[in-house]
Amino acid sequence: MARSATPAPELVLPQPVTAHSTGLVAWGRSVLRGAPVFSLCFLILAIACALGAPLLASYDPIETNRAQTLLPPGLSAHLLGTDHLGRDILSRLVYGARISVTVGFLAAFVSGTVGTLIAVVVLMRLTDAFLALPFLMVAVLVVSLLGPSLVNVVLVIGLLRWMTYARTIRSEVLRLTEMDFVRLARAAGARPRRIIMQHILPNIVNTLLVLGTLEVGSAVITEASLSFLGLGVPRPLPSWGTMLAESQTYVFTAWWLPVFPGIAITLLVMASNLTGDWLRDRLDPTRRQL
Repeated sequence: MARSATPAPELVLPQPVTAHSTGLVAWGRSVLRGAPVFSLCFLILAIACALGAPLLASYDPIETNRAQTLLPPGLSAHLLGTDHLGRDILSRLVYGARISVTVGFLAAFVSGTVGTLIAVVVLMRLTDAFLALPFLMVAVLVVSLLGPSLVNVVLVIGLLRWMTYARTIRSEVLRLTEMDFVRLARAAGARPRRIIMQHILPNIVNTLLVLGTLEVGSAVITEASLSFLGLGVPRPLPSWGTMLAESQTYVFTAWWLPVFPGIAITLLVMASNLTGDWLRDRLDPTRRQL
């Protein structure tokens, strides 16, 4: 009998890269071109800490432990050390990120909303009057009258920081009203409300996004300043500004108490500002690099 021929092994060729995946990679590189990688990573880390603080923190940020006060940073159970009440510094920084990120983004949203509404209804005299006020002094006065709380801090910062939005958005609105598509909409009989909702607002979203990113850093600094003065988030909630205030007595004996909150505030503000600058360069056609 004839022996059956053994089938030759099939040659497996590597699958070619599809055009869809290549397009996604090219799109991602184009979008993130010139992006501040460290700033974006730190912003993502801060937001992750704000959203998942109970999962990321190893200790209760409020619970005290008199047996472990002022432990220095090390590879022990407390990586960044403890404070004068035995509270874990790293856990307090993680929970402090929740307060800073919440205040920063909510205050930027409030000020952006108020500033845009005022820019649309043309109340620029009111803007000039508010610009003449010393912002931090007014914020301290208002919070002192209302009392320290997270809601009061967000409202005070948001309602006292809308002037930048109003001036910038107003100039954008004036520029857009002279564009051809707005004139054609008027000639077609479109009502002012429809022109604002369909032609003006969609074209100022990029400007609002850039201003909001830059405003987050200012709101974080203001919240830290108010908390440092005892007018921000009430104790014992862990705010970075409160941590700085509590560390004044131990600056020379426990250096890690003021250093780590100060670094956190600096990095968050720097990340916000650098990301805002990058978004401005990417979203503004006149500044975009070809």
